[in-house]
Amino acid sequence: SAKETILNEEQSLVLSAVEQKIRVSSNPVFLLEGITGSGKTEVYIEIAKKRLAEGKSVLILVPEIALTAQLRSRFENSLGHPVALWHSALAEGLRQVQWKKIKSGEIKVVIGARSAVFAPMNNLGMIVVDEEHDQTYKQEERFRYQARDLAVYRGHLQKIPVVLGSATPSLESIQRVRDGRYVHLKINRRFSGQLLPEIKLISLSEEQ
Repeated sequence: SAKETILNEEQSLVLSAVEQKIRVSSNPVFLLEGITGSGKTEVYIEIAKKRLAEGKSVLILVPEIALTAQLRSRFENSLGHPVALWHSALAEGLRQVQWKKIKSGEIKVVIGARSAVFAPMNNLGMIVVDEEHDQTYKQEERFRYQARDLAVYRGHLQKIPVVLGSATPSLESIQRVRDGRYVHLKINRRFSGQLLPEIKLISLSEEQ
């Protein structure tokens, strides 16, 4: 069963803004900017719950294979749904089994690295690209592509919302916000309430 997620005020406002926009637009793209530790993942989880409640599936992209297993347990515990991993390090037998379960709709949540943007998801309802600024979303050898941009294009084709998350958004995404193509949402505080570390600038010329 799904586990309740407690959101703070900022996260709740972001979630409300996302859901309001989804109701009036078939393919909104959101740039969710939040400092490290601000709780972007909890927002992804709550948006995912709403899509699953509508009978739809959810795709989450992360920049590194190592992050997929970490997120899997958080999403499974919070959503009450099995989560499949999708990345190049999966054993071929497991990949084939999961491919069938994803395509049939038996598994509705996929977390994966850049190649997961091609996952054969049934009735897709949302795509999340976490750390959207990360250069590892670019596939440079053989078949070249940018997974973040393909995720946005897939969202456009399937008329579904796309959420791009980052503490340091890419220049491309910032420009698309300025052009009015993306909806810019911000979380300014850490989820735990902890203050950011104090930063002091030291002039090396004065220290010498």
